[in-house]
Amino acid sequence: MSGPVLLSAERLTVRVDGGPVLLHDLSFELRAGEALIVVGESGAGKSLLAQAVMGNLPAALRVGGGLTVGSARLRAEDQRARRPLWGRTLALLPQEPALALDPMIRVLPQLARTHELVRGVGASPAMAEARRDLDAAGLGDAARRYPWQFSGGMAQRAAAAVALAGGARILLADEPTKGLDAHWRDRTIGMLDAVRQAGGCVVVITHDLRVARALGGQLIVLRAGRVTEQGDTRAILARPSDAFTQRLIQAEPANWPRRPAPAAGAAVLTARGLSKDFGDGVLFDGLDLDVRRGERWVVRGPSGVGKSTLGNVLLGLLAPDRGSVRRADGLGPTALQKLYQDPVASFAPHVSLARSLGDVARRHGHPWPKLVERLERLGLSTRLLSRRPSEVSGGELQRLALARVLMARPALLFADEPTSRLDPATQRETLMLLLDVLEEDAAEGGAGAGTALLLVTHDDDIAEAVGTRFLRLGGSPGVGSLGRAPDAA
Repeated sequence: MSGPVLLSAERLTVRVDGGPVLLHDLSFELRAGEALIVVGESGAGKSLLAQAVMGNLPAALRVGGGLTVGSARLRAEDQRARRPLWGRTLALLPQEPALALDPMIRVLPQLARTHELVRGVGASPAMAEARRDLDAAGLGDAARRYPWQFSGGMAQRAAAAVALAGGARILLADEPTKGLDAHWRDRTIGMLDAVRQAGGCVVVITHDLRVARALGGQLIVLRAGRVTEQGDTRAILARPSDAFTQRLIQAEPANWPRRPAPAAGAAVLTARGLSKDFGDGVLFDGLDLDVRRGERWVVRGPSGVGKSTLGNVLLGLLAPDRGSVRRADGLGPTALQKLYQDPVASFAPHVSLARSLGDVARRHGHPWPKLVERLERLGLSTRLLSRRPSEVSGGELQRLALARVLMARPALLFADEPTSRLDPATQRETLMLLLDVLEEDAAEGGAGAGTALLLVTHDDDIAEAVGTRFLRLGGSPGVGSLGRAPDAA
């Protein structure tokens, strides 16, 4: 495509100061209307690429190489030089949208402030434009809420609106469809296309190969910080030459075999007439559930419909507005556990991962060598444990959170989008390991024998491969529908 280069990187390299190289000699060039898709294994350096381009790498990391950002030719190591471009020329939609939103400011004035301060729009027009942006994102009714009152998918859409509000022509989007249902995934793809059609360019980091195929453009495949394949997106995904790319494609959830259903055991909890309101609306109403040991429930429904809220009510983290939840007799105080959608929010930010996991291991009498073995099965190096949560990738932290929660050997595990930050291969390996561990605990006859799983996912292929019982929220206002896998009847 003709026209000036909007964004380019020449031999971009990121290394630990005095330590190993994390991203090796990466180069690309984007012009108006073009897209670059970055895929690869968790921890390969995909988010580091976005941070290196933005110029907001942690102090312990060093970046080298050259960058072109708009009309500016820059040394990658001069990170401060990019700051005047933030929002106006160069924008980032981060992997953890909840951390990009100020929890103390309602979303509408927060978005309006971006229009006002970044674009220089007057206060009244800025508020009007912010309202239009939120309406377009399906968040008009939630404009006066705080970010902490949003579901993960709603926060994702709000953060996208803020990232685009400054009118930047260059957008870096890190997992922009994570936590979104099919409708909002397609709307997000449309939003990224709109940036291109308006004369901009996009760099999209994603684990979802459906997103990559829809956007097309150029593709970079990363593994262990190195480019293993680079070229036209659709051509590579149709005929990959590299073995790792082939493995990613073969591991897409649509290709997973169906996991046989275990025999269901005694009830872990029962819910009768369960109802929960939010604001002026009803999330779910009159819901009856019997969750039994060994069952694998899948909870589905549009973003913001109340899936995470239902899990919190069942776990006793929230009280129902009507109805009741009853745990089985004899369950201990830690028998019901949650794997959070945003793992960074479930770790103490200033405590090392070794201490976080060590405290849980001691609390539950879990042998450290067994934890190390489980980390290895999850593809995690014990070298990560010396770091803080912010110093590992989102996918690594998601797997560390899984290893931590399994040490409690729960009778019921509520897993809220537990693999949303993982590439297809790691996603399959992680979910299969989760099911293996639950079945191993059952075979050992320990406190976690016959663990029930409640899995929230927006991916219908994962749901069909894993689930034995199904609950869909949002089919009608305040209503949930139940189902059972054909081979689990």
